[in-house]
Formats: sequence, C-alpha cells, structure tokens
Amino acid sequence: MAVLTATLPRPAFHKRPLQRRTLRILLGLAVGYLALWATGALGILAVSYWVREETGAPAGTRTVQGIHNFQPVDTDGLLWRGAAPSPAGYRSLASMGFTTVVDLRAEDLSASQLAGPREAGLNVVRLPIRDGQTPKSEQVQRFLDVVAKSSGPVFVHCGAGVGRTGTMAAAYLVQTGEESSAAAVRRNLAVGPPSIEQIYYGLSLGRQEAKQPPLPVVAVSRLVDAPRRMWSWV
Repeated sequence: MAVLTATLPRPAFHKRPLQRRTLRILLGLAVGYLALWATGALGILAVSYWVREETGAPAGTRTVQGIHNFQPVDTDGLLWRGAAPSPAGYRSLASMGFTTVVDLRAEDLSASQLAGPREAGLNVVRLPIRDGQTPKSEQVQRFLDVVAKSSGPVFVHCGAGVGRTGTMAAAYLVQTGEESSAAAVRRNLAVGPPSIEQIYYGLSLGRQEAKQPPLPVVAVSRLVDAPRRMWSWV
C-alpha cells in the first residue's frame, strides 16, 4: 500500500512573537522617553514658574522696544541681558548709551542679522554657544574681559535671552563675587526654563572652575530638551 506524503509549508507563527517583541521594545522606549521628558521638561517649567511667582522681575527691569526680557545683571549697570534685539532694539540700546553687544547665538544668521549691531553704531562680540548648552571656560574669560574693558554698558543675548544668556550671566555674577551660584541659577529660572545641563553648570560655578557638565548630565539634558530644539527649527 503506497503512503502518500505531502510537503506542508512551515508554520509562520515564529515570526509573530519576534514582531510582538519588537513592538513591545519600541513601545517601552517611547513610554520611557515620554516619562523622562515629562519629569525633566515639565519639572523645570514648573520650578521656573514657581520661582518667577516668588521673586518677580529683578529690580531695574524695563520695557524696551525691540527687546524682550530686558533686565540688568549686576548692580552697577555694567551688564544687561535679554533676547536677540530687532533692528529697533539695537537702535534703542545705542540711544541708551550701550557700546557693546555680546551675541551668544551659534545658529546660522543672515547677513542682515549679523550687521544689525554695527548699523546701530554698536561694537559686537560673538561667543557662539549651541542652544541648550553651556559656555567653555575660555568663552567665560573672554566675556569677563569684554565687560571689564568696555567703555560703556554691555548687552548680552542669545535667542530668547533665557538659557545661554542666563548661564553666561550666572558665570559673570559668580566670578565677580556679586552672587552665589544658587542665587544666580534662581535668577535665571525666574526669566524662563533653562536646560538641565545649564542648571548643573550654574550650580557648580561656586565649587570649581567653570567646566562642561559630565557626560551623563549632558545626555539626559539633551534627550529632555530635544523636542524644544526640534520645534525651534520648524
């Protein structure tokens, strides 16, 4: 009696567990990142709001045409901070007696943006720092020298006048002995939410020479700050 045999296709069920595991891993990574972002970004935002409500705007804060977040850094009025000025903002600075503008932006700027300060009769010093990051020690020293040698008040800015501007202002205040590192960071939080690495940098100013934060802090900070930076590019 002949035995009939047939070649049956291999079952495909072994592919499904692999696909499910991949989806679970991806879902776990997405949920983990969302939790990290919510804890970091929303936490800093909440702290910034609380500090701003508690302290209010620094004494001497003014409303200036073409400049947001315009306020003094030191008690002598040598250094002021704010957001990137418009052409009218640069003219306002010149009319108020400012002589030097320090631009911390590392973004690609147009020719008209670069020419703005000089067209208003201001000296401009560029110390580029990437958004969400911190200055190098040589940049801080250069900044201190610029303020010390300027013939008139100095205005420092980045894009929004919050993170990079506040970090450089904190370095100035601690280096000149005008404020403690904690007070300088608190002042910056009152303006707006900086990045985690900028907060770490500011708090470490009183303990050691200004240095870049360690790699784990930088990695967490840039993961948390990534959505904000991507949104700013849109």
